[in-house]
Amino acid sequence: MLRLSPNSKIDDTVYKQKMNTLKTLQTPNSVRGISRWLLGICIIVFITLFLPWQQNIRTDGELTALSPASRPQTVETAIAGRIMEWRVREGQVVNKGDTLVRIAEIKDKYFDPNLLDRLGEQVNAKEQTIESKRAKASALTQQIAALQNGLELKLEQTENKIIQKQLKVVSDSNDLVAVREAIRVAERQVGMYQNLFDSGLVALTKLETARIKVQNTRAKIVSAQNKLDAARNDLNIEKLNLNTARAEALDKISKAQADRSATLAEVFESEGDLAKTRNELANMTIRNQQYIIVAPQDGYVVKALKNGIGETVKEQEALLKIITTSPDKAVALYVKAMDVPLLSLGRHVRLQFDGWPAIQFSGWPSVSVGTFGGKVSVIDQVVSKDGKYRILITPDAQGDDDKWPEELRLGSGVYGWVMLDDVPIYFELWRQLNGFPPTVTAYSSGEGSADYKKSDSKK
Repeated sequence: MLRLSPNSKIDDTVYKQKMNTLKTLQTPNSVRGISRWLLGICIIVFITLFLPWQQNIRTDGELTALSPASRPQTVETAIAGRIMEWRVREGQVVNKGDTLVRIAEIKDKYFDPNLLDRLGEQVNAKEQTIESKRAKASALTQQIAALQNGLELKLEQTENKIIQKQLKVVSDSNDLVAVREAIRVAERQVGMYQNLFDSGLVALTKLETARIKVQNTRAKIVSAQNKLDAARNDLNIEKLNLNTARAEALDKISKAQADRSATLAEVFESEGDLAKTRNELANMTIRNQQYIIVAPQDGYVVKALKNGIGETVKEQEALLKIITTSPDKAVALYVKAMDVPLLSLGRHVRLQFDGWPAIQFSGWPSVSVGTFGGKVSVIDQVVSKDGKYRILITPDAQGDDDKWPEELRLGSGVYGWVMLDDVPIYFELWRQLNGFPPTVTAYSSGEGSADYKKSDSKK
């Protein structure tokens, strides 16, 4: 029974059937099946760890427009006024230039309905004033030219007289010299006749005649001297007249030039006033155009920010909000600062819009259902909100994904996955458990977008 002898044989089957303890210690068939299943699952899980997994950056954002002109905008009034009439209602489609609101003036400075006409009259009056002053300046210019010509003629005339007087002085001087020479000759003749008379050679009559001639000649020298003095005096007078005429003419010319300068100064001052008046007229013309608020672009009215008739609005206060009818839609996603260096233009993005249910496999975008494709078009260089950076996603025209739904509205929520590199699943699990950022090898430089497109086409 204890099988101590090598020849002893005991039937194991009989004992196993008769002993309940041995039956209990045996492994059930169901347990063997579960063990095989668990082993198979472990093998599958182990193999799955080596399957490729595409890294991604998960974030959320909202639907917006790529162009600033396509985003919702407020229509403001450039001037303060009072609402007189609404020409639109909320939800109405408008074209560029359509009248939205009409306002009225509230400042007493602009109450005059004929203010533009009055400013126009002021402009015309100032223009005529300037023309008159310019004509006066032109007349003064001609007067100055006439005075200068008269001065030149007067100086020329006086200089000619001076030359004549100088010649007269020379002539009188010669006459005086001749008279003096005649006196010397006459005195010499008197001496000669005196000697002859003393010698008894001539009569007394000859001597007396010679003496009379000397007296007559001496009388002529006084007259010649007087003529010379008079000629010299006339010469000095003409020179004085020359200086006097020059001084008087220069005085008149200076006065005319002063008047001309004063007139030109008035012209310049009037031109400055005219420019101010024209500026005021232009401002008033433009201000009158601001009483009608028109649509800046085609679109539809989203919401009226002011209500009723007669309500007063301030300058640059928003009246209503308008949005274009066909905005170029884009998605604004916000990513953490640690993920920004991993991004580059052209990165593929998977998007899930609010209202469009989707089954998203972030690591296997090829099996995702209900998501839409896009690409990174803009990466902000500065932080946006909550310490995150904004990126703009546009539809991927080169992809095979469905187009974005036409029913999307700006401002609706979006959840997105920015696709990065392919890594094994075990690496992704290890990265997630350690909280490390994704790693990028193909996008270490600006040429990553081309590398990504090549790798994407291989897939």
